[in-house]
Amino acid sequence: MTSTSEDTARALLADLDPGATHLDVDALLRAAGWTPSGVGDWAWALRSPDGGVVARISPFDPAGPYAAMLYRIASDTGQVPALFAHRVLDGGGDLILMEPLSSVPEAEAATFLASVVVGSPAVGALAHHLHQVHARGAAEQPWWGPLDDNPANVMRGADGRLVLTDPYYADGPDLYRTVLEDPDRVVRAFPADRRRFMTELPLAGSGGWAAGEAERMRAALAAADARLSAGDGR
Repeated sequence: MTSTSEDTARALLADLDPGATHLDVDALLRAAGWTPSGVGDWAWALRSPDGGVVARISPFDPAGPYAAMLYRIASDTGQVPALFAHRVLDGGGDLILMEPLSSVPEAEAATFLASVVVGSPAVGALAHHLHQVHARGAAEQPWWGPLDDNPANVMRGADGRLVLTDPYYADGPDLYRTVLEDPDRVVRAFPADRRRFMTELPLAGSGGWAAGEAERMRAALAAADARLSAGDGR
């Protein structure tokens, strides 16, 4: 981690209001000259003007804090991204500030990922931390998914080393189906301040919500909140 990157991360967090949302973070960074650096289903990335820091911003991501936890406790391995800062945002969003990474050929990434899965000696410590944090997420989070086996999650740092990134996720299809089929269950599992923006995911990979679906989900959650407030939640 360079001193410039550390200073950038510290300055950003110092400028953030305690009640900042993903919208506030995005606006703050873009106004400071940060530029788009990719977008997925759960989050998008912005890169600092000096190129030394990438911000991963999500409106709603129960798995984000566990990725940050892995980056922190497995930092000594050099096989996870350098984590500069992490913050859970108001409304359930998530902000990770980390080193910039580049893509890796699929065959090379798959080989590295397979070695992590079986706990090969060269990645044994990483595998231990990976499963340790995953087990904690499974114990603490509803709709917790299995470890992500997508080779695209293996990337390369500027120094050439391979790193494992973003290996945890919530089971989005099941969660969002439940929002429509049993919203009371979702309301009980996620307090309102942790899911305020859960229908605002970018969904760049899956193509977005069907017409009117996000509105139906918000209405279902609002009705479930009202029932819970009235003591009628099932």
